[in-house]
Amino acid sequence: MENLAGFAPLILMFVLFYFLIVRPQTQQQKKRKELLSSLREGDKIRTIGGVYASIEKIEGDELTVKVADNVRIRLARFGVESVIKESE
Repeated sequence: MENLAGFAPLILMFVLFYFLIVRPQTQQQKKRKELLSSLREGDKIRTIGGVYASIEKIEGDELTVKVADNVRIRLARFGVESVIKESE
């Protein structure tokens, strides 16, 4: 019983580590994966580089986005930071 009491601070530290670091990061990764899988043609996006564009074509993990009139770029799907809602 005394040996178990000696491990209590270590166990408490691992529990805190899980709830403060591991779990929030896992939830954030899940939300990002859902965001990237829900991209559709016509969505307005902001890239990781800060470029605002709209998606014209999706081919697997590659997007063709329209940045301005007659300006289109190819972008990897993971380069999308967020989808811009109409109210923003």
